[in-house]
Amino acid sequence: MRITILFTFLICLFVFSNSQAQIKQPDWKAIEEETMQHFQALLRMNTSDPPGIELPAVIYMKSILEKEGIEVKTFGLDPNRPNLVARIRGNGKKKPILIMGHTDVVNVDSTKWIYPPFSATRKDGYVYGRGSVDDKDNASTGLMLILMLKRMQVVLDRDIIFLAEAGEEGSSQYGIEYMVKEHWPEIEAEYCFAEGGSVVRIGGKIAYAGVATTEKVPSEVKLIARGVAGHGSVPLRSNAIVHLSQAIAKIAAWQTPMRLNETTQAFFKRMAEISTPDLAVRYRALINHENVDSVQGYLAINKPGNYSTLRTSISPNIFKGGYRKNVIPSEAEATLDVRSLPDEDMPAFIKSMKEVIQDSAIEIVFKGLSRPPGKPSSLTTEAFKVMEGAIKRAYNTITIPTMLTGATDMAFLRSRGVQCYGIGPMIDSEDGPKGFGAHSDQERILEEALHKFLRFQWDLVTNLATQTGTK
Repeated sequence: MRITILFTFLICLFVFSNSQAQIKQPDWKAIEEETMQHFQALLRMNTSDPPGIELPAVIYMKSILEKEGIEVKTFGLDPNRPNLVARIRGNGKKKPILIMGHTDVVNVDSTKWIYPPFSATRKDGYVYGRGSVDDKDNASTGLMLILMLKRMQVVLDRDIIFLAEAGEEGSSQYGIEYMVKEHWPEIEAEYCFAEGGSVVRIGGKIAYAGVATTEKVPSEVKLIARGVAGHGSVPLRSNAIVHLSQAIAKIAAWQTPMRLNETTQAFFKRMAEISTPDLAVRYRALINHENVDSVQGYLAINKPGNYSTLRTSISPNIFKGGYRKNVIPSEAEATLDVRSLPDEDMPAFIKSMKEVIQDSAIEIVFKGLSRPPGKPSSLTTEAFKVMEGAIKRAYNTITIPTMLTGATDMAFLRSRGVQCYGIGPMIDSEDGPKGFGAHSDQERILEEALHKFLRFQWDLVTNLATQTGTK
């Protein structure tokens, strides 16, 4: 009888302790103050790329982490452009989670900024500064997440790795490419969470949370037209500029084949649930392959971002030819920005392009992919399910998987089999057109958005990396 009572007592104690672990939360007021302190400190460092001197940001974060007794290492191809790796070790029951943010930012023209770009000015609930949404928000919340896990001695089933990487803004050879090639064991993980998503607000109200599960692959293609040089007073049918112009016109009119994948299928399906009735009908028509030509025509004009996710896209962006008005040039060149679907067969695509142009005077030069292709991250993983729950709790909104038309460093990880998900804080859809978005001259973030993003990440990681979680 005593044994039974003791056993029952122990079970109750275990259940009580377990429930206590679930509801344990940080002192969020103190955490928000510290987060803002680190965020502003990082924003005030000019880590513009080029030239890309990320060292001050890494020195700052390294000192913070080492004071807390956290395992931290740095790796760099260039001493001024190091990458920082911090790790909180779990019991190894499951594979690690990688949290990633980059420390470099794009260049600025300081004369166009109302508030100095590296001042981290706080005004009316916003923080202004280069990198505030790209990507020192992820870098600072990643830093805080590691600090919180250490301080609260969270019992983990997985290692949590924080990578503050260099060179994302066009110099990946110093950052993720270098880490994947030379220091893979330091960052190898089952799941990765990085930039690429956002919680979209429209008119101040949350509409949905976009999570990037795949992205298009950028490449450069050149069209080179060659003809006979001559005097401009005698027009020639072989004029290289004429041939090149006609080739570009054909490319611009070419509607490359539409192809949906798991991500874009889910994107249009879920967008239909929250869109206006007329747009919802169009989205459902795409999924059902009904009235496709009409729908694509509408999207090309009214929703070019959506249209781009349907296919491998081509944008002629640079045109070179001629040097005098009275000289017919023997050569002219156009540079095309090609963004291919993750599974695109590029040799076959280039062959199709040649068939569209149908001009022996045009040479097509494929310069290769600038990112490695990789399979889209799955929508059925444990990570995605946990993430949906965390989004619901934090933002009370639907999760919509997206395929980025741009490129991120997650591509290098997906190519190695890591399931990567692009996440981000709340943004106002109106901010971009008004000049307050990423890469703009008044880049800014809502203070509320930064703090809410950290709470979401805490919920996500603790539920994915522990048995009890915080639910």
